[in-house]
Amino acid sequence: MEKLRHAGGCLCGEVRYEVSGEVSNLCYCHCISCRRAAGAPLVPWGTVARQGFRLTRGALAEYGSSPAVARGFCAACGTSLTYRHAARPAEIDVALATLDDAARFAPQMHVWVSEKLPWVSINDGLPQFAAGSASDAHLA
Repeated sequence: MEKLRHAGGCLCGEVRYEVSGEVSNLCYCHCISCRRAAGAPLVPWGTVARQGFRLTRGALAEYGSSPAVARGFCAACGTSLTYRHAARPAEIDVALATLDDAARFAPQMHVWVSEKLPWVSINDGLPQFAAGSASDAHLA
């Protein structure tokens, strides 16, 4: 896991953020909610301490995609940036592909594989979980 400061942001540059501290739970999420929010077949996420996340430019727009979930995005260009779950108030997930140094954060597992699109083939040898990872499968 990485323990540094990392900057990231949206496509248009309106929203910029910085994360500090450990980036953990590096995963590819295949759930339908993430797919629809990002318009992609899967979304890579990493978890940071909420206190280690700060906006350096702009503001996040948020959408409550379910009663316990708030998804942060840029209101100008629509880039999906963050995911917050009420069951994990001390953490926030960031979309790994929005980090400036995204290549440093290779996902280490696949989650919500039970909702994977049938035309997506997983053959990278990483662990796969039908729901969330072993540590957060209860967060459905």
